[in-house]
Amino acid sequence: MEIIEYVKTLAREGELMASAAERAGTDAPVPTCPDWDVADLLRHTGSVHRWAAGYVREGLVEPAPFPGAPELAGAELLAWFREGHSALVRTLSEAPADVACWTFLPTAPPSPLAFWARRQAHETTVHRLDAEAALGAAFGPVEPLFAADGVDELLTGFHARPKSRVRTAEPRVLRVRTSDTGAEWDVHLSQDPARTVPGGTEGGTDAEAADCTLTGDAAWLYAALWNRLPLTGPGVTGDAELARLWVERAGI
Repeated sequence: MEIIEYVKTLAREGELMASAAERAGTDAPVPTCPDWDVADLLRHTGSVHRWAAGYVREGLVEPAPFPGAPELAGAELLAWFREGHSALVRTLSEAPADVACWTFLPTAPPSPLAFWARRQAHETTVHRLDAEAALGAAFGPVEPLFAADGVDELLTGFHARPKSRVRTAEPRVLRVRTSDTGAEWDVHLSQDPARTVPGGTEGGTDAEAADCTLTGDAAWLYAALWNRLPLTGPGVTGDAELARLWVERAGI
């Protein structure tokens, strides 16, 4: 995806999140984040938006402290969230393409600006799902190619890091396959951090059988792999223990 598409998605998803949060009320519990209410969700995401914008705006090349969030509630908290979201969208829209700043995933997009635009678009989309869960509403749509991109970021980025807890005593292969976009990944699990190989490449999905395969439309896989929907049902074939392992250990 192009940077501008990520920024447009970020802008839209932040507005949807704020709207769902406003309708749910800041005291409403968030079922997909059991320890949070909507106020916690807004404070977290609003702080992340300010944290991300700081790297791009200031050109910071070293990790910076995560900013705190004010103890606001109701309309004041929503206004604070919207202010930070708008500032992030503006920062990403106006930043030079060659901006140099810190990033944190091992398989980052081709530039820091692309990294932060992608990361914040997905950060905000996942938390939009949380706000809708607090509202008690069905999740709104996630565009298939964007959802597949988010699955790729999760598998090749977050779970390639040493801190990932998705590990197995013996080598296993978890295959992830989107039924609507044709994207595939083989997640090689072992006692080391997961090694994910996209389908169609040497050593990828054409080379060996999987122990467990997750198949479904990209939006379902996106929500389920982020543990926002149950990772169960006919889309899980083979050794379901690997799907349960994901649910138990894949939290970010």
